[in-house]
Amino acid sequence: MTNFIFVLLPAILAGIVQGVTGFGSAIVLMVFLPTILPIPQSAGVASLIMSVSNIMLAWRYRRNIKIKRIIWPFIVYASVAFMALQLVNSINVHLLKALLGGLLVALSLYFLFVKSEGKKHYPIYVAIIFMIVSGFFNGLFGIGGPLMALYFLSLANTKEEYLASIQAFFLIDQLYITSIRFYNGILGVNDIPLILLGIVGGVIGTMIANRITVHMNITMIQKCVFVLIGVSGLFYLFQ
Repeated sequence: MTNFIFVLLPAILAGIVQGVTGFGSAIVLMVFLPTILPIPQSAGVASLIMSVSNIMLAWRYRRNIKIKRIIWPFIVYASVAFMALQLVNSINVHLLKALLGGLLVALSLYFLFVKSEGKKHYPIYVAIIFMIVSGFFNGLFGIGGPLMALYFLSLANTKEEYLASIQAFFLIDQLYITSIRFYNGILGVNDIPLILLGIVGGVIGTMIANRITVHMNITMIQKCVFVLIGVSGLFYLFQ
């Protein structure tokens, strides 16, 4: 019953959120998984729970994947995530989460109420900052999605382009960061039953999301992304 409440049901919700906005599954799962697992282990389990869903979404939008748009941001992001994994037990995680939360709330309000156009490309230094911050928090908590969502959203002209880029990006990230977590002993074979249960929920949620997104355009996706970024920020602020 505990696994049903803290793994399966949250995974269904995570699959819906991820399928509609392109990110956010880890945010949903990290509300529940730390109740039954340590935070570093929870981050690893959350990432793997969405692995099959990411494959489904990347395949669905495969014709819109632009590899060159993904590779160099991933190199920056992954390098920082690797360094962050080495610091997970030696820094004040509560302060960092609060700082990230404040940043995300501010960005959400800015894009929802001030900036009318969300697709303009960011200057290179802003994009690099997004990649560094995202990689850092992905390594610590498995929550690198919000700022990378803004980055890929700024490059996309259609919902298919956006979802293709961010899902392919996260799929590569899952392969990379999960390998490191297994190598460092953060994840092990004992976690596989929980992961498999969560995968079932994630697939169900993704199938539901696919039925929703066919009725949405890029503007609607943008609004959902901006709102979810704000919700994410509030979660980190008050966690």
